[in-house]
Amino acid sequence: MKQYLLSVYQPDGDPPPEIDLPAIMREVEEWNQELRDAGAWVFNGLLHPASTATVVRAKDGDLLLTDGPYVEGKEHLGGFTVIRAEDLDAALGWAGKLGRITMLPIEVRPVHEG
Repeated sequence: MKQYLLSVYQPDGDPPPEIDLPAIMREVEEWNQELRDAGAWVFNGLLHPASTATVVRAKDGDLLLTDGPYVEGKEHLGGFTVIRAEDLDAALGWAGKLGRITMLPIEVRPVHEG
């Protein structure tokens, strides 16, 4: 089975007041358990806000450290899950379930094995 990275992109700032975040997180945990039960779960993580990021760049033999995300944008990587799936279609199925729960974009990318 191949591994796939499912990246969750979320808007900057707090969720709108009409969003029931605790209910969504309960559904996400149910989805995580479904992944585990299917033998598809590898690992996952939630990230602190993009404002806590530090970017390290090598330039002219020196290291330059910059506070904040690498790219300024209205969305940032909020979390990720690495799964095992037979193929891209199966990985897209898992991502679709997560996307319906969170209503956020989910990027699916195969993990290079080598």
